[in-house]
Amino acid sequence: MASSSSSSSVRSWRTAFLTLRDETSSGAPAGTSVDQLVHNLIFANSHSLISAASDLPPHEVTSDVLFLLELVANVDACRYGEDITQTFTLTCHLIHGICVPRAVISPNATTFKPVMECLETIRRLTSVYQGKFSPLENIQLIKFLLHILECFHPEFVDLYNSNANKSRSTAENGNRFPRFTCLWEDHTLAFTMLAEAFSRAGSFFPFDIWQSTIEVLRKVMDVLASKSVLVEGSILSRFYSSLLNCLHLVLTDPKGSLSDHVSGFVAALKLFFIYGLNIRPQVKSPAVGNNMPDLLSHSLTLEEPKKKDKTPYRPPHLRKQDGLNIKRPKAQDSRISADHESSTVDFTSSDSDYSDSDGSLKDPDSVQSSKVRVAAIVCLQDLCQADPKSFTSQWTILLPTNDVLRPRKFEATLMTCLLFDPYLKARMASASTLAAMMDGPSSIFLQVAEYKESSKYGSFMALSSSLGQILMQLHDGIIYLIQRETHHRLLTSLFKILMLLISCTPYSRMPGELLPTVITSLRSRVEEGFPFKSDQNWPFGCCY
Repeated sequence: MASSSSSSSVRSWRTAFLTLRDETSSGAPAGTSVDQLVHNLIFANSHSLISAASDLPPHEVTSDVLFLLELVANVDACRYGEDITQTFTLTCHLIHGICVPRAVISPNATTFKPVMECLETIRRLTSVYQGKFSPLENIQLIKFLLHILECFHPEFVDLYNSNANKSRSTAENGNRFPRFTCLWEDHTLAFTMLAEAFSRAGSFFPFDIWQSTIEVLRKVMDVLASKSVLVEGSILSRFYSSLLNCLHLVLTDPKGSLSDHVSGFVAALKLFFIYGLNIRPQVKSPAVGNNMPDLLSHSLTLEEPKKKDKTPYRPPHLRKQDGLNIKRPKAQDSRISADHESSTVDFTSSDSDYSDSDGSLKDPDSVQSSKVRVAAIVCLQDLCQADPKSFTSQWTILLPTNDVLRPRKFEATLMTCLLFDPYLKARMASASTLAAMMDGPSSIFLQVAEYKESSKYGSFMALSSSLGQILMQLHDGIIYLIQRETHHRLLTSLFKILMLLISCTPYSRMPGELLPTVITSLRSRVEEGFPFKSDQNWPFGCCY
């Protein structure tokens, strides 16, 4: 009986679409428009057609749906100026209904490509529809996308875990694994469409939709956090970008509490600090010279880079000024690390000198990886601003308690991003996030901080001692950068961080030399001068 019903549904589908193709190719009957044909043959029988979709070959369903979409688009062109909202709405509902039963009945690798094509079909439709989407239709679209992601979550977990165990070279060649590639493409498009829907609707989404979206995002981020290292590759970079952009848009307009999710999101986002960075083993080297204050010297065991005849990129019209004598740091102020390409450049440099493809970022994959790191750091800032109270508990995870100026591959923090990331925008994002962390409730939270020099690294440490160590490391790192940084926008951010750091540090519970050392270091920097003549006065405005 069930087989007979299934056969009948399949015949209904094929009859409807064959008739539609014949009628539209030979010209609609007199007095009947293409729009009316679509309504009479397809939309009037949408319930039976949706039931038949799961029994038809995927390529046939996709072909017919794309044909329908083409007709709908042509209707729009032919009836310019008229309201065809109902036609678009019915088309959306039909595609939604078709995708749902196929995903529920057959959530396996054979459905990845059809789902991808259906998602692409809906995206084309939304592109044609543009601003005509109502809040209700955006909500329906989001529910559908969340349903697709939920249906394929077991497959996502299985494939991510299996590929995380493969070698990096294998993972980067994702196109060798059709199931692997199609999964990422499906998820990339789904999260991209989710982000677009949130952008269109703004603050119109109700709490339940926002909460459902957060829960789906959390499930995906938990899968990433379950591995100590992220799976890398160009395909994955596109997926991560779409995921993080979606998370960013959802976090910027929170509808409810995030306290249950902050720690989970932070655990996953922290993994992105070194995404795409091939950090070489450190080379043993002597410490920095005696030009730095004694108080800071305990953490200034820096790595001596190999000497290279390499200078930062300069545009042709500025190269003629190469002969100018420019005041530079002394030779004994060694670079931070061979893995860190300093942002310190000629005083004639501009923001254009830091284009994404310059220097160490000539490889497009490196540029994409760098943008992924930036997106993750931005999401951390979103979390901090959305739920600052819950975020304070993450300080000990995101900030260093020792050796701030030593690059560490497996203990990356926001400060390692600020100090060592070769991508200027990543350092700028880190600076902005640090400023956000020290603003607001943290001024009260940090009053319990207490520096104890006898604390042993690696053993249990009370929260007050951990915060005391963190504040010392922040002072070390920010002062170090202020004394050397010459990029004006980043230097501005560093002064802002220092201003907030000074305001929230309980100096009575810190080493007595700390504040005088900060003042001495700032005075030394001011006396040395600033490389941009037009900017010589602005640091005073930042400090006071």
